[in-house]
Amino acid sequence: MSPGCPQPEVAGPDDWVGLASGPLPAHDALDWAVRPHCGAVVMFTGTVRDNAEGRPNVTALEYEAYDSEVEPRLAAIAAEARRRWPAVGRMALLHRSGRLAVGETSVVVVASAPHRQQAFAAASWCIDTLKDTVPIWKRETWQGGDDWSACASPVAEIRHDQPGRPVQAT
Repeated sequence: MSPGCPQPEVAGPDDWVGLASGPLPAHDALDWAVRPHCGAVVMFTGTVRDNAEGRPNVTALEYEAYDSEVEPRLAAIAAEARRRWPAVGRMALLHRSGRLAVGETSVVVVASAPHRQQAFAAASWCIDTLKDTVPIWKRETWQGGDDWSACASPVAEIRHDQPGRPVQAT
């Protein structure tokens, strides 16, 4: 386990959520999500890229979080995903805070389920919802300076629409 990252079972025996100041344990989360009744494990990792819209040669991102709100919101996302896809086995939603260089992992979402459609749908919904509802903001450093991300939006509430249906941001 990497320093600063919560251990599994923070939100329940089958949910691992957390905010970490050090490297995220992506491979540990992937291994942890494997369950005997689950034939599919999907992992999404978001990594710092060297560009952003209108900002060439990005060299770093700095993530700032409203710490006390992050884990409860990640847990709520996992709970809603389980409501939508009841067959989901284990879920991990981990995000990094602090300064990250190009190539470093900023977010990890893992979902296991009996079948790939459920695992892919749950993981995809979780990362999209995480980006819309968890109070984490990024500051970009690039060739021309540094500033908050141009794609930032207000933090929204988790929407509880029909199970298994994607929710469009409003």
